[in-house]
Amino acid sequence: MIRIRTKLLAYFLVLLVILIAVSYFLYASNQRTLYQYNESFERFLVLNDISQTTNQIYETLNQYVTEETPDLFEEYSEQRSKLITIQQQIEKLIRNERNAVHLKNYDHMVTSFLEKTEQAAEGFDEQRIDAYPFYLDESQQIAQYIREMTLTLIDDELTNYQQFYNSMLQKHSYTTQLAISIFVSILVLSSFFAIWLSDGITKPISRLTNAAYEISSGQLDGKDVKVSSNDELAFLTETFNDMRQNISGLVKEMEETSRLNQLLKEMELRSLQSQINPHFLFNTLNVILKMSYIEQAEKTGKLIASVSSLLRYNLGSLDRTTTVADEANMLQEYFHILKARFGDWISLSLNVDDEARPYLIPCLTLQPLVENAFIHGVEQMESGAAIDVTIQKVGDSLTISISDNGAGMDEATRKELLSSKEEDQTEKRASGGHSTGIGMRNVMRRLEIFYQKTELLTIESSLGEGTTVSLLLPTKEVCDD
Repeated sequence: MIRIRTKLLAYFLVLLVILIAVSYFLYASNQRTLYQYNESFERFLVLNDISQTTNQIYETLNQYVTEETPDLFEEYSEQRSKLITIQQQIEKLIRNERNAVHLKNYDHMVTSFLEKTEQAAEGFDEQRIDAYPFYLDESQQIAQYIREMTLTLIDDELTNYQQFYNSMLQKHSYTTQLAISIFVSILVLSSFFAIWLSDGITKPISRLTNAAYEISSGQLDGKDVKVSSNDELAFLTETFNDMRQNISGLVKEMEETSRLNQLLKEMELRSLQSQINPHFLFNTLNVILKMSYIEQAEKTGKLIASVSSLLRYNLGSLDRTTTVADEANMLQEYFHILKARFGDWISLSLNVDDEARPYLIPCLTLQPLVENAFIHGVEQMESGAAIDVTIQKVGDSLTISISDNGAGMDEATRKELLSSKEEDQTEKRASGGHSTGIGMRNVMRRLEIFYQKTELLTIESSLGEGTTVSLLLPTKEVCDD
C-alpha cells in the first residue's frame, strides 16, 4: 500500500530535484558567460596596461636623462619590472593563428622596447653621449609602434567582442526561453498532479459519502464502493464495504428472527384458540377408545387412537425438532383418518427410505403439505384421487416429494406460493381448512430459518395435471434414539 503521504513526499522531492537542477544549469550558464566576459575584459586591460606602461617608461627615462635624479631612475626600474610582468600575460591572449602572429610581433616589440630602454639607461650611466640618445630615440619609435599595434589589437578584440556579445545575447535568450519552458512545464505537471491527487482523494470520499447516505436511508443492498488507488482510502473503502455487508447481514438476521417470533406467536395463538382443555379432550378420547374396545369396535378404536395421536402431536410446540421417522408416523396416522373418511375414493402412498428416518427436521413439515395437496388438489375430484409421498436420502441431502393428481395450478399461483413477500392474507387463504392451521408459506419460512438457506422448496404444476411439491433439505444431525 502506497500512502498518500509517500506520494506527496515523492512528488515534492522530484519537484525539488528538478528545480535544483534547473537553477544549477542557469547558474552554470551565467558563470560561463561571466567568465568569458571577464576574459575578454582582461584582454583589453592587458593591452591597455602595456601601451600605458611603455609610454610611462619612455617619459620617465627621458626625464631621468634630463634631470638625472635617483627617484626617477627608481621609478623607471619599477615601471620596467611592471612591464616585464605584464608581458608574460601576452601568451594568454592568443586565440587563433592570425591573432597569434600579431601577438608574437607585439611581444617582440615589447622585448625590443625593453632592450632599447635598458641600453639607453646604461649608455646614460656610462656617459656615452653618442649612444644613449640613439637608443632613446629608438625606444620612442618602438613605443609609438607599440601604441599603434595596441590600437590594432584592441580593434580586433572589439570585433571579436561584438561577435561574443551577439553570441552572449543568443545564449541569454535561449537560456531564458529554456527556463520559461521548464517552469511552465513544471507548473502544468504540478497542476495535473494536483488534479490527479485531489481526484484520487475526493472521488472515493464522495462515493463513500453517497454510500453512507444510502445506508442512512435504509438502502443496505447497494453496490460496493470501488476505488482504483492503493492507499489508505482503498483500505477505508474495503472496510466500509465489509461494514455495510455486516450491517445488511445483521438486519436480515434481525428480520428473520422477528419474523420467526411473529410466526411463533401467531402459531401459539392459533394453537391456544384450538385448545379447549386438551387434557379433558385427551381423557375423553381415551375413555371412548376403551369403550370401543369393550364393545369390540376395533376400527373405531383404531380411528380414535389415530385422532388422539395426531392431536397430541399437533398441539405441541412449533419450534421443536423431530425426526423423519416421527413425521412419517404422524403422516401415517393422518392417512388412516383420511382412508376411514373417504375409503377407496382416495389412494394414499407413503415410501420412506430407512437411511432417512434418523435425520432431524422441523416439526409439522410434512402434514401441512399433504393437507395442502388434499384441500387444494384432489378434494374436488369425484373419484380416483391419489397422493404419493416419497422420502429418500441422496448423498448429503434429504429429498421429499409430495405429488397429487388433482386440479393443479397456473404459473401465477405457483409463483405466488413461492414468493416470500406476499401479504399475510394469502397465507391465511392457503392455510384455510388445515387441521394444523399451518399453510405452505409457514412451512417454507420455518425451513429457511431452521436450515439458514433459501430455495429449499420447489413446485411443479400445470392446470389439470396435478402438482408435485419437492423439498431438498441438507442432512442435519442424526438422532441416536
